[in-house]
Amino acid sequence: MTDVLIVSALLLVAAAATAAVLARDPVRQSTVLAVLGLALALLFAVLQAPDVALSQLAVGSALTPLMLLLSVRKVRRKGRGDGGRGRAGTGGAAGEARQEGRR
Repeated sequence: MTDVLIVSALLLVAAAATAAVLARDPVRQSTVLAVLGLALALLFAVLQAPDVALSQLAVGSALTPLMLLLSVRKVRRKGRGDGGRGRAGTGGAAGEARQEGRR
């Protein structure tokens, strides 16, 4: 019975990790990363490591995806904050020259 739980938890972790790698959108990646953290916490609990499972729940399932989402939000907001003239990272003299050439 215990072996079935361990194998099931390992399969769940493998599926979640594969989904995290295959996701392209950063928001979807952070969501899948949270699911992966839950799957790992479940695996640690099945392997009788409750302290590690609780740490994984706190860090892997909550804090890391939250930090990623906040970072993505800030980067996207900064990209829109330039008045719609260009993409983030195209500033400076070269970016301004390209903007002048388009007008």
